[in-house]
Amino acid sequence: MNDTDFWSSNNSSNVINELNSLKNTLKEVDTLRKEINDNLELANMLKNDDDQELHKSLEASIDKIDKELSSLSLLLLLNGPYDSCDCILEIHPGAGGTESCDWANMLYRMYTRYCERHNYKVEVYDYQSGDEAGIKSVSVIIHGLNSYGYLKNEKGVHRLIRISPFDSNSRRHTSFASVDITPVYNDENIDIEIKDTDIRVDVYRSSGKGGQGVNTTDSAVRITHIPTKIVVTCQNERSQIRNKEIALNVLKNKLYQQEVEKREQELLAFKGENADINFGSQIRTYTMHPYSLVKDHRTNYETGNVTKVLDGDLDDFIYESLKRGIK
Repeated sequence: MNDTDFWSSNNSSNVINELNSLKNTLKEVDTLRKEINDNLELANMLKNDDDQELHKSLEASIDKIDKELSSLSLLLLLNGPYDSCDCILEIHPGAGGTESCDWANMLYRMYTRYCERHNYKVEVYDYQSGDEAGIKSVSVIIHGLNSYGYLKNEKGVHRLIRISPFDSNSRRHTSFASVDITPVYNDENIDIEIKDTDIRVDVYRSSGKGGQGVNTTDSAVRITHIPTKIVVTCQNERSQIRNKEIALNVLKNKLYQQEVEKREQELLAFKGENADINFGSQIRTYTMHPYSLVKDHRTNYETGNVTKVLDGDLDDFIYESLKRGIK
């Protein structure tokens, strides 16, 4: 930060956020150290004086410290090269029409509530409403230190089992939706060249929210990367130029992520290991009928409080996946 060119660099905000996060972590550690030392003094006092009130106070303080230490220990698990980055989150419903579109919308609400709990900023760049309810797809950028590290293991297929509110016969339905998570790489880390001949750019009238100006002009942009068949759309901004800029940036991140995954697979093959990739199987099931249960099939962690999870309380699931090194 003392460098003369620091404040004019594109990475200045990331460095400031990292600094503030480290300061907060050091403050938490210092506070915990003081509380632990105070408790050790109390424990020594209890050797000579069996004060019940003092004993209860010590037990309560120990429980509090234990929870705070568990929270801090989670930071030690964020040791991936891109864990500190922002992330791109995309949700797409599976087959099933309105039912799956509604489930995709429930997942979107779950992740936005999670971001609110952790003071992450959510920037929507593509939102397509369902024909009757829910969403056809949604793509957002989540800004916040370690957002990719925490959410990277949410990538996969999520399954919902419930009594359908759209079924007049109140039958039980199973719905699927896929979640994709990509890190937002720092510009200096990306060396991806996108040739004009490799992309097709389509413009069309926005179908999402944004007011009269958006919905009556051809401001939405769809970019298709012909060699890889990757498609990125952006329609949140009023300006076609700005939508194209965002879409190109997202495409660049996706291409970089593809290259990173390719290198990882080559390394695994070189080591003689088999990568277990099951894109079609669910990573988590949310059961609302005939009983309440959310179960992660990778860690076997489960909870009966479905409502709490769908309200954004994902910390326990994220902790278990990080602790077990799920990839």
